[in-house]
Amino acid sequence: MALTPAQMDRKVDEHFDFEARDDVEGVLATLAPDAEHDIVGYPTGPTVGRDGARGFYETLFADLSDGKVESKRRLYGDGFLVDESIWRGRAPGAPFGFEGRNRPLEFRLLHVFEFTDAGDIARENVWIDFAAIVAQLPPE
Repeated sequence: MALTPAQMDRKVDEHFDFEARDDVEGVLATLAPDAEHDIVGYPTGPTVGRDGARGFYETLFADLSDGKVESKRRLYGDGFLVDESIWRGRAPGAPFGFEGRNRPLEFRLLHVFEFTDAGDIARENVWIDFAAIVAQLPPE
């Protein structure tokens, strides 16, 4: 049975809410046990399973704070959702290898989520606007 757009929205919004609270366990619980987690350009490459994604989220939550995701547009298909959004917050650590020095940060994201029939996230593919990050976090 295919998920409705409203069901996909609920799962993605839950996922983003856990991210906003830096709740690693909550974020991981939105993923299927064997989910593929792919942050394009991230040094580990795609990972598989909740434990495979854990390191990314632990690092992310140490490097970024006060984050909020504002979805600008969502497109839906059979078992997938594409979310175009903006992340806003602060960079106290070294997000994606750039020294944050607690500076404010804003960048665009493109997520492609695929879902299991049960409604868990089977695949999360994320494209990040690294040019915006570089422009806001130049070396001093």
